[in-house]
Amino acid sequence: MPTVRLTEIPPEVLALIETRTGPALRIENLSAGLNSEIAARVRTPAATVFVKGLHSGHRRVWTQQREADVNPHVTDVAPRLLWRSEDAGWDLLAFEDVDGPHADYTPGSPDLPLVVAAMTRLSGVRAPDVVARDMPDRMKAHTSTPELFAGAALLHTDWVPTNVLITGGRAVLVDWAWAARGAAWIDPALWAVWLVKHGHTPAEAEAWAARIPSWNTAPTEAVNAFAAATVSVWEEIADGDPEPWTLDMLTAARRWADHRSASTQARG
Repeated sequence: MPTVRLTEIPPEVLALIETRTGPALRIENLSAGLNSEIAARVRTPAATVFVKGLHSGHRRVWTQQREADVNPHVTDVAPRLLWRSEDAGWDLLAFEDVDGPHADYTPGSPDLPLVVAAMTRLSGVRAPDVVARDMPDRMKAHTSTPELFAGAALLHTDWVPTNVLITGGRAVLVDWAWAARGAAWIDPALWAVWLVKHGHTPAEAEAWAARIPSWNTAPTEAVNAFAAATVSVWEEIADGDPEPWTLDMLTAARRWADHRSASTQARG
């Protein structure tokens, strides 16, 4: 379920931020994203930083540690973590600010090749030891063959367009709360479902995925199993949170899985 976003930074949090940044000249609270209670662009005389945070007792506070652990390994495709503060009942992360729009996933978008480039760079990053959660474990409730998803790659896994910012002619990936270890073709597979949701046919979505080298090494059996498991994941999400976007994602996942099944049958 999405985390409730605060519309104003509490005074004790602002005080924590200003001990690191100096006096804030302007605070822009941001609405995008589902995992943080606080998400704001803080402008100071010296710089602008992006700060996100959760109460120390929040059930998802572990995502703050996950992002802090992963960040040193992804600075080629993600904003750099500047500092972390754990005080006054809050866990805060401050990143380099990225000023750019969210990626457009619709057919014909000039952002699509930029996402391909970022995903290609990421696919070569080996998951560090601090990333303990792997895709077989994450998907074991949704498939009888989770071992097909094993691998050593660092995966982002959360390809909602608000996690992809376009700036300076490149795509920058934010919100690494759901980073995991697994087969490198899984990120392109997850992206394909988002592309279907945004107007691509399943075949068109897979054609974009095929521009990422790791996709072309994926065993057909593994991708088919992952497509079926992804339907199960979105069924669970939509059942607990039947918002229009989750239902759209369930429809997209089913269309992709049906396409995989039909393609396999056609090949005989």
